[in-house]
Amino acid sequence: MSAAPLPLWADLLVSLLLVVGTAAVLLGSWALARWGDFFKRLHGPSKATTLGVGCMLAASALFAAVQGAASGRELVLALFLALTAPVSAQLLVWAALKRDGRLPVPPPQPDAAPAAETESPPPPA
Repeated sequence: MSAAPLPLWADLLVSLLLVVGTAAVLLGSWALARWGDFFKRLHGPSKATTLGVGCMLAASALFAAVQGAASGRELVLALFLALTAPVSAQLLVWAALKRDGRLPVPPPQPDAAPAAETESPPPPA
């Protein structure tokens, strides 16, 4: 079973989305290999995953829709990616900050009363 040829506009748009997605993933991989600090190395792939795979999923959804075989798989995958990629990157950053000791101390709560200092009785004379 072969797919019918796409109209020119759809063919160009699918191709453009695939090229942009591939370039984003390639740049993210380069950033992972090239940058030295953990926090810099994490930034590139997390952005590339969202943009790159998102463009590839959009190209797949457009191709399937023009062919008449649209499904919600690409939408579900894009939603899953949009929810999990930033959360996992944030958890990795928090873990690295905690391990490194750079995690800021949380400020005191506004409703918490300051600890009462007890005065020690004077020493016996």
